[in-house]
Amino acid sequence: MAEPINVVVTGAAGQIAYSLLYQLAAGSVFGPNQPVNLRLLDIPVMMKVLDGVVMELQDLSLPLLRDVVPTADPTVAFKDVAAAFLVGAMPRKEGMERKDLLAANVEIFKVQGEALDKFAKKDVKVLVVGNPANTNALICSHYAPSIPKENFTAMTRLDQNRAQAALAARLGVQVDKVKKVIIWGNHSSTQYPDAAHATFADASGNISVASAMNDKQWFNITFVETIQKRGAAVIAARKMSSAMSAAKAAGDHMRDWWMGTNPGEWVSMGVLSDGSYGIPKDIVFSFPVTIQNKQYKIVQGLPISDYARAKLNVTAKELEEERAEANTVLQKK
Repeated sequence: MAEPINVVVTGAAGQIAYSLLYQLAAGSVFGPNQPVNLRLLDIPVMMKVLDGVVMELQDLSLPLLRDVVPTADPTVAFKDVAAAFLVGAMPRKEGMERKDLLAANVEIFKVQGEALDKFAKKDVKVLVVGNPANTNALICSHYAPSIPKENFTAMTRLDQNRAQAALAARLGVQVDKVKKVIIWGNHSSTQYPDAAHATFADASGNISVASAMNDKQWFNITFVETIQKRGAAVIAARKMSSAMSAAKAAGDHMRDWWMGTNPGEWVSMGVLSDGSYGIPKDIVFSFPVTIQNKQYKIVQGLPISDYARAKLNVTAKELEEERAEANTVLQKK
């Protein structure tokens, strides 16, 4: 069996982490032969809660879980980590402007970026879950210059999973039969859930979702808006943001990054734009990617309709605005 890897989860006393930690300890993310040491980071006032989380992790009695360290000290949390789930972030409060949210998160991700830079493994895989995830990932990478920029990603897998589930329900097929859904852009209401390239499998083989749908209004409007607004709908229903589904998506994202994607399939990840599809460089933008040997590549050459191009432009513009606001905050530091 392999040597244990150190894995850090921030915001570790929170709801998303509570659902995520079991996946990490049970082997469903890094594989059934990869032991893990968990580093649980949260703010000092949450240490008592973390004690209870540690007790539960111990009581799981899972053989892959070798060591658990709860801490409020980033220098301890990020020591020699191979993978980082940055779940903790300042949540948007009622009446809070986006620039205020970004300013609060710059403080958080500055500290964590610097800790990653000093203490983590240089090939650490960083997944930012805490919103605004795309720009938080950009900020974090800024403060960790010794780690490759491509090692910082933002989570849009929850949106992909939501889109896949919505299409499966509409088509009346199992969710795992739907492939090649794409989330473009920001993890926000401007994202573009794209099913134009999606397929589903039935007894006769793989079928284009677009050709099987006989309802353009649903395909282009209802579907897109439902996925864009799904997070808000969950909050309205349960009075709290997505936790179980967000944790599952975080596990999916890291598992595929670690293990690779299946041949002929892709997944959506927020990654640093290299200019593909005419997207401005140096924003963290969700693209379809394939992954081999822990390295992702943006899928190239997909046809983009005028309708899709307009959607991509809107979400790219929002990310450029976020980057500008974050840079304004950074320059004041």
